[in-house]
Amino acid sequence: MNRRSFIAAVPAAAFANRVFATSRQENPVRDRPDVHGGDRIDGATWAGRSAAWGLHGAAATAHPLATLAAIEMLKTGGSAVDAAVAANAVLGFGEPISCGVGGDCFAMIWDPKVRKVVGINGSGRSPKALTLAEQRKRANAKGLINSYGAVSVSVPGAVDAWWTLHGKYGKLPWKDLFQPAIRHAEEGAPVVQNVAYYVGSSQRIFNKPESHIEEVANFNALWVKDGKSPREGEVFRNPMLAHTYRLIAEGGGRAFYEGEIADKIEAYFKRIGGWMTKADLAAHHTEWVEPRFVNYRGTDVWGLPPNSQGFVTLQMLNIMEQFDLKGMGFQSPMALHHSVEAKRLAFEDRARFYADPHFYNQPTDWLLSKDYAKERAKLIRPDRILTPAYPGQAPSHGDTTYFTVADKDGMMVSQIQSNYRGMGSGLMPDGLGFMFQNRGEMFALTDGHPNIYAPGKRPFQTIIPGFATRDGEPLMSFGVMGGDMQPQGQAQIVSNIVDFDLGLQEAGDSPRWHHDGGNEPTGEQLGDPGKLNLESGVPEATKKALADLGWPLAPNPGVYGGYEAIRRYPGRYAAATEMRKDGAALAY
Repeated sequence: MNRRSFIAAVPAAAFANRVFATSRQENPVRDRPDVHGGDRIDGATWAGRSAAWGLHGAAATAHPLATLAAIEMLKTGGSAVDAAVAANAVLGFGEPISCGVGGDCFAMIWDPKVRKVVGINGSGRSPKALTLAEQRKRANAKGLINSYGAVSVSVPGAVDAWWTLHGKYGKLPWKDLFQPAIRHAEEGAPVVQNVAYYVGSSQRIFNKPESHIEEVANFNALWVKDGKSPREGEVFRNPMLAHTYRLIAEGGGRAFYEGEIADKIEAYFKRIGGWMTKADLAAHHTEWVEPRFVNYRGTDVWGLPPNSQGFVTLQMLNIMEQFDLKGMGFQSPMALHHSVEAKRLAFEDRARFYADPHFYNQPTDWLLSKDYAKERAKLIRPDRILTPAYPGQAPSHGDTTYFTVADKDGMMVSQIQSNYRGMGSGLMPDGLGFMFQNRGEMFALTDGHPNIYAPGKRPFQTIIPGFATRDGEPLMSFGVMGGDMQPQGQAQIVSNIVDFDLGLQEAGDSPRWHHDGGNEPTGEQLGDPGKLNLESGVPEATKKALADLGWPLAPNPGVYGGYEAIRRYPGRYAAATEMRKDGAALAY
């Protein structure tokens, strides 16, 4: 039967109201537990694809249009930084559930000229006019900062981070980097599946009175038509964001902080009764920071210092190194149990010691030492769960997008950018087409806490790029998106590659775990021993053994993060992307 005859034979009802793909709630067959992915002829049975290979450059992002923009920049002679900035701008349009010019940015770069890993901290500070007393007065029922609205907004650092990176490593004219994003924002692009799902979720949250958002009319005017947010495949346009990008492209990165955009931001917060001012914006500048590394079984894994949580990955790996995970077996109960316990111990230190270093002197050398890791590892038992998990005693002296790009000269960029929770604070400045981050939610309000709120202070940050080297050579730029999943996911990726010799794509497609519990840097207590979320691909025997050990298990789809990576081999690159999201990896 040819295609025309086949379509004619199908009942018309089968096509009714199916112009666009349905959401997960509307699809009656998406949760068949007895249906799994197809079979590949080679590679791991769970892998959805193989890595993309190329000689001259590579890019992996969470949106196909962003990956294409990065490759376009590389092919026209741009550096990996040029390509990363262009990709990030496109992501701000195509993946606004995760990032945008209203958020922060961190990056690690392999600089082939100096042959070292360098880092930037592009996170912003709290408004100077918003006091601790005011935050406490407006706190929620748990005594924490509200997740949405003006109290959760800190200065967006992304644009100045792009500008700083381009100033040191850019080859193409600054204005050229924004042309793909401007074109897409003006012409429109089909909404991808994850974006459609999470914009719908944001619509429901932002419009609830209990979210305490000062105004939602700007969000609704852009994203909600006839009471509905866009569905997968519908074309979405954002001409206001295109205008904002044009101002940045023509005026330079500081145009966001000192020009027309800053004037509109200040006027907006004055209108809604918020605290951000043009002076807060003008005071912001990106910082170059020194990454640190730990050696994990011969591979140096790098992280950025606080206020980032980058060192949590390193602490986890130091503890995991004390156990023979390979001997325990891939996806075995004991390998997962010991890794989860390492996470719990590292996260207790995260809650106690991680904060803005301008306000608190973190005991970094102690936290990253092998001796401390050995001490902590002794607390882990193979036959029971550690109860309770607690931070070490320091010596007395003291919803995100990830993407990566590599170029023909050997530069590799590992970059992560976020609005934090969901799409952000719910607040969109008049006429500018982007949403402010709600990163300020991550402050604590407890006296004596290193991460306690203060005006002009940077909150604890969950976003962390990843990088690995071996024998002084770049090995891999990688990241896993998703709040506290990021260090958990990074440690699993490193273990999959180093301990179990998985390929770059296989390491990301492997089933993941996510532990949720313990103390938070905000002062919130999520319960002990918390919940252990396991993806459906984890072997049933492993799930049963972990449950028998006492772990409270849950599946909780959507909490396992999003992975992108590029691995360097002599004379070539391999690029991998996340099967759980809508991205693409390309190389040429």
